[in-house]
Parts: sequence; structure tokens; C-alpha cells
Amino acid sequence: MAEIGNGAAPQNGAQPGAAPQVKFQVLAQFIRDLSFENAVVRGDGKIPAGQPDIQVQVSLDAKKRESDGHFEVISKYRVESKIKETGQTLYLVELEYGGIFLIEGLPQDQMHPFLLIECPRIVFPFARRIISDVTRDGGFPPLNLDMIDFMSMYRQQLLRQQQQGGAAPVA
Repeated sequence: MAEIGNGAAPQNGAQPGAAPQVKFQVLAQFIRDLSFENAVVRGDGKIPAGQPDIQVQVSLDAKKRESDGHFEVISKYRVESKIKETGQTLYLVELEYGGIFLIEGLPQDQMHPFLLIECPRIVFPFARRIISDVTRDGGFPPLNLDMIDFMSMYRQQLLRQQQQGGAAPVA
């Protein structure tokens, strides 16, 4: 096999100095946990009048699996809807949605941001659909979450860790 950079042509069709080929594949998607609580039915069953206030919390978890190049990323969503004026809870949705990914050829220093930005971005539309369906099936208008800026979330998390004196995370 010829070495790249010694004037010999690469044998596998790669260009001299080209970055290694990254292999990425979504192997599976799954609901790890799903909960919907309709607080209105505890009362008289009527949705109270007033402007709803919807709070969405998102957190992410990533870990390496036993197989080489396999990673599991879990996106956790907590959606709580309350009446603004009274604070009365309408519903609470909690969803843990996971994906199993095959990632090969990605430099190690890029792995952590890839797992916590790109992987959640790929599976987000599926989690969004589940939340929409669950709220609709629970007797409320379907909630279509706005797009989530996972890059901004990642940067905020790095900033928090730096402020707390922690080192940058490694996958």
C-alpha cells in the first residue's frame, strides 16, 4: 500500500491529504419512557379558560455501547402546560426518545459535539411527532414543538461547565 504524501497515487480512490471517510448510520430509534398526565380530568373535566403557558425542558444523554462504533443518544423532553393567569396545570408530557447510531472515522475530538448536536437533530422530528400525537390524543390541541437549536444547547452546557471549573466532556 502506498503512503499518502510520498508522491504515489492513493490506492483506494482517496485524494492525497483527504480527511478519513466518516461512516454514519441510524441503527434504531425507540421510546425509552413516555408519560402523559391530563390534570384537567382530576377536576370537572373542562379545560379552564385562559392563555396557556407551555414550558419545554430538553436534556441529552449520550454513551458508547459495547459494539465498536455504536453510540446511544437519549433526548429527554419535559413539556408542562399551565394557565398563565392561575397557574393551574393542564397537562404534563415526559418523553425519553433514543437513537442508536453507528459512527466510524470521526476524529475523537469531534465525537462529543456530534453526539449531542447532530444525533438529537436527526431524531428530533420523530420525538416532536410523538409529543404532538400524545397531546392531541390526550384531549388538547396538538403541540408542535418549535425546532430546537442543539448547537446552542451544547455551547451553553460547555459554558456552564467552564464556569464551574470542569473540563470539556469527552464521549
